[in-house]
Amino acid sequence: MRDLPITLDPFSATEVLLLLRNVRRSWCLNPTFKMKRKLSSIQRPFLLHISGAYRTTPTAALQTILSIPPLHMQLQFEARFTSIYRLRIPLPPFITDTQPHDLEMKATGWSTHPSEHLKPNQISFEDGEAYIARKDIINIFTDGSKTEHGVGTAFCVLTNDIWAYQWSAKLNDNNTVFQAELTALHEAVIYASHLPNHNTSKIHVDNRASIMESSNSKSTNETARKIFKILLSNPRIKVSWVKVHAGNIGIERADQLAKDATQHGQPYSHTKLPKPHIKGLLRKRMLREWQTSWKNGDIGRKIYNIMPSVSLHPTNWIREDVIFFSQHGPFPAYLKRFHLSDSDYCSCGGIGTARHYATQCIYTVSWHMRKPAPNFEQEWLKRVANNLVSRQKIRGIIKFISENRDLFRPP
Repeated sequence: MRDLPITLDPFSATEVLLLLRNVRRSWCLNPTFKMKRKLSSIQRPFLLHISGAYRTTPTAALQTILSIPPLHMQLQFEARFTSIYRLRIPLPPFITDTQPHDLEMKATGWSTHPSEHLKPNQISFEDGEAYIARKDIINIFTDGSKTEHGVGTAFCVLTNDIWAYQWSAKLNDNNTVFQAELTALHEAVIYASHLPNHNTSKIHVDNRASIMESSNSKSTNETARKIFKILLSNPRIKVSWVKVHAGNIGIERADQLAKDATQHGQPYSHTKLPKPHIKGLLRKRMLREWQTSWKNGDIGRKIYNIMPSVSLHPTNWIREDVIFFSQHGPFPAYLKRFHLSDSDYCSCGGIGTARHYATQCIYTVSWHMRKPAPNFEQEWLKRVANNLVSRQKIRGIIKFISENRDLFRPP
């Protein structure tokens, strides 16, 4: 039998290409020691350029100062995210207890035929604050809420000025307000689709983004696709945006129901965890690993004594701050240590350390600070680093030394 060529439909080919790309992105899932060293050597020139530090400054110290994690940890973070979110490969429990089936995934392919669209009058972005009290129109109001107690979603039905029905539920605490709004709209359109055909249902929503997502036939959100399909098969269901719900009794009632549901609502497990949730968990894991590495390291201890905790929030240190606190700068003691000078003495007669110029040197008296006791030098450095006025003095000292280096060299 003659061999037949293997063909792939466009969607399958696209998915294969995405899979191959994601596999390439997950190559750093378990970096070796050699890979870590290579990635560190790649990252180091950029850290030196950004900070303006001397080239002997430890890489680990620069990463902590600039709030930039080691490159291999950042790549490992991306690889872990790609594995669980895109490749849908479970990670070990010590990394995260969230599994792929718990996450909200992007839908692929077409949800409906491209020629199918909602009726022009089904979606309205005009401010629908005033609802119409008519016997043949059923008004439904939806809302989602997130408080310190959790995430709630709700809708209520108003017919002939009578509250005919209400529904509320409590989502996972890690769900977003947008998910709560979409869930409320989804449950509302399901309710409206089961009403008698002679009734027109008008759903009032105060979240414009959820309406736009649900009326988009190309949406990749699973809940939005379900809403679109129900609206497509039920043209009598209309969705209207409410710009401001102050004074709108329907939206205010739905809002109160959603807030009450954050504490007392029935659990709702159909809405899966959002993409930012797994990223947050993996980022916390990366920070813990970075903190352990920084704590147990044997280099950059001068900076560690000042900044014992790593963070992703910038420290706002400039070049002069880095030079002074790392003590890698135009100081005779530093130059002697790296065999760049024959003496570690300042021209004033003292040992040319960073602390000497900040507290004793006669040439920098304009910027002097109180000299700390020998046993309290680390506490003094921490206090100086956290005080903007003291840091301004430090910057003045470093700039003066850098511009007048010959003045500080011993004869």
